[in-house]
Amino acid sequence: MPHVHRVTLAGKAELTSSQRILTMVAVLLGTLLSALDQTIVSTAGPQIIADLRVSPGLYDWISSSYTLASTVLVPVWGKLSDIYGRRAVLIFGMLIFCLASLGCGLSTGFLSLVAFRAMQGMGAAALLTTALAVTADLYPPAVRARVNGLFAAVWGVAGVMGPLLGGVITDHASWHWTFFVNLPIGALALGFILARMPRLGGGLPVRVDVRGALALCAATVPFLLALTLGRGELGEELRHGAALPRQHWGDPGVLALFSLACAGAGLFLRAQSKSPSPILDLRLFAEPVFRWGILGTVCFGMVLFAAVLFSPLFMQRVIGASSTDAGLILTPLSVGMVTGNIGSGLLVSRLGRYKQPMVIAACGVVIAFTWLALTLGPTTTSREMFAKMLLLGLALGPLLPLYALAIQNGMPLQQIGSGTAVVTFFRQIGSTVGITMSGTVFAAFLGASQDVPAATMTRAVSGVFWFGAIMALLGLFATLALPTRELRKTH
Repeated sequence: MPHVHRVTLAGKAELTSSQRILTMVAVLLGTLLSALDQTIVSTAGPQIIADLRVSPGLYDWISSSYTLASTVLVPVWGKLSDIYGRRAVLIFGMLIFCLASLGCGLSTGFLSLVAFRAMQGMGAAALLTTALAVTADLYPPAVRARVNGLFAAVWGVAGVMGPLLGGVITDHASWHWTFFVNLPIGALALGFILARMPRLGGGLPVRVDVRGALALCAATVPFLLALTLGRGELGEELRHGAALPRQHWGDPGVLALFSLACAGAGLFLRAQSKSPSPILDLRLFAEPVFRWGILGTVCFGMVLFAAVLFSPLFMQRVIGASSTDAGLILTPLSVGMVTGNIGSGLLVSRLGRYKQPMVIAACGVVIAFTWLALTLGPTTTSREMFAKMLLLGLALGPLLPLYALAIQNGMPLQQIGSGTAVVTFFRQIGSTVGITMSGTVFAAFLGASQDVPAATMTRAVSGVFWFGAIMALLGLFATLALPTRELRKTH
């Protein structure tokens, strides 16, 4: 007799082990699509710029449009999955993503490519949010910590193989095929969903909070646009080794966007306080595990890109490493994150508690950033940077998944979708803010000079790592404030 496990909110349906496995395969394929799409396109950038005759300063909008759409819609998709079920939202998100991938691949102009990238972000938001909620539906928290390691492995594979695969496809076919490659993977995932995935979640007798969704867009879209425009061409200039990022925080347009974001945030909070079924239930912040968990998620989401953006830059501009060697410096970071995530998941499942491993990991992030900030210099070797990146990855890997697990463990199953989406939303906001603040710190240390010596560049990158250490220390305080609770063994 096959093993069964109750998973629906009503507790009426049961799943066999094979159904759970095939459902997990489907959501992992969806996660792979979203993760791969963020890395495989990066190496196609030069050919896209050349073929579409795009100014290098506008190239970042291909990524920004994707990030903007995915961030804004994450909480909305999460709430919809609680109302209509994970299966319906996952199918809809997959269809949007695949159609948008086809549109990206067929694009012959920059504006159409940016529009379809935004559409891809809409679908990706549904895939990411629903995947984590499905895992929460299928497995109780005590088991979920171990299963979450699969998602870390998927992100690790995408991080390592995506740029390489994108380069091969671009060199031997064209950049259009970096988008077409999504179609067979999406079709396979959609087949698994239609054939074997049951109706998980759903059933909340409420309507969609349309007013809250519009207010959320009014708050988030201007805020993210202001961050993107304010930091100027930071990402593109760092990739090309420019000395001084151009930033535009005093521009009237940027200030107007921040003002609109503040007004939108006020409207959103007012709408959520009056809505019978809010997208973000403000009462959740009364729970210490949710309040401190969100703060920790934002802090550690902010520090990741401090290492991702500025470690290769230091290796190129100070040590004199080639572009390939500088890019390889991120490999131990990815390997460490995957290893740390899987190892911590096994440990948490064995212990039945999450807080002790999280505190140890948070201390490790503080130590890693402090080590980086104190020891950077012209004599730094690749071997030393590999060791530092590996430690940072081993420490960072467990934190964000375990924060999500801790929050899910303290929430009722009926709100798993929207609660998980809120965690993802704040993590992405933290990452975006972190990129901007890291660039601001970097530019402040460089000053106004256009001819930057190695010593000045070292101080600027060290300043970014000190910023990372400070934010990690704040995240450590949030981790220490988390309530100590045992993981539920059943739903």
